[in-house]
Amino acid sequence: MAIGSGLGAQLGIAAESAYGTFVAPTRFVEFTKESLVLKKTTAQSAGIAAGRLLALSSRRVLTRREVSGSIDLEVTNTGMGLLLQALMGTSVTPVQQATSDAYLQTHTLADTAGKSLTIQKGVPLTTGVVTDKSFLGCKVISAEFSCEVGGMLTASYEFDGKDCDETQTLATASYPAMAPFHFGQMGIKAGSYGTETALDGIRKVSVKIERPQAVERFYAGQAGLKKEPISNDQVKITGTLETDYVATALDDLHTSDAATSLVWEFVGANIASTYYDTFRVTLPAIRIDEGPPVVDGFDVVKPTYQFTGLYDGTNQPMIEYISTDATL
Repeated sequence: MAIGSGLGAQLGIAAESAYGTFVAPTRFVEFTKESLVLKKTTAQSAGIAAGRLLALSSRRVLTRREVSGSIDLEVTNTGMGLLLQALMGTSVTPVQQATSDAYLQTHTLADTAGKSLTIQKGVPLTTGVVTDKSFLGCKVISAEFSCEVGGMLTASYEFDGKDCDETQTLATASYPAMAPFHFGQMGIKAGSYGTETALDGIRKVSVKIERPQAVERFYAGQAGLKKEPISNDQVKITGTLETDYVATALDDLHTSDAATSLVWEFVGANIASTYYDTFRVTLPAIRIDEGPPVVDGFDVVKPTYQFTGLYDGTNQPMIEYISTDATL
């Protein structure tokens, strides 16, 4: 028996080979909160019958089903690959570094067609019995990563899904050894792509990647369920840099509206040789939208720069992840 509260909950994920077809979880993620739910649309018959004062229960129908919600978690040095692949779209096979236990995943921005997940949620009753809710056809709609002074690197993933299946067997959760990335490991660089240099004075960074999709693909003959969402707009990348005003580099970029490459990375423990646990976001071209410094009191001036990520014409945004994971 599990603990009869959120302490006994679990989340398992697996990549689907066909949209909306259950795959037993192969990875279990440690999360801080989630809001995945089944959303249903019903219709009630309104037919008039002599003397009937209340609508008939038997004349209510379920016309469509879908899933929505989010998962918040700390980004750790293992187990993040499936979520990153579903977000970025590239089919990734971890590449062993030399003959070490380190494996590099390179998640380059691409279309997310065919990239859906089964997410199985275990929800404990107060008795300690854990109920199964398996969410099928989960597509990442957006993800936001954030880290500030004294904090962990966190991520919030938003999902759209096809259906909820409560007939599957709840998988037994298992968790590999893992450690969270955090502010003490954080660095940020800017400049020409491939030769970026460190920025000083950065207190907080957030990056949001949105994957707009047509999520209303409900057709006749589908039993009220949707077909796989299709990308229907350009990817949107935005972010913020909260700083102390230690130099004018970012201020100058705001003034000129010039582009710069931005590299945001976390380098953790040594795995082997020259390979370290790493989480790295590379945005080859950003432009700063707003955030010129203002003085609002006696304290250190603290501009917050808001930026948009764009395509530099050659290099795609990517997330690199070095871990001991030999598979996603």
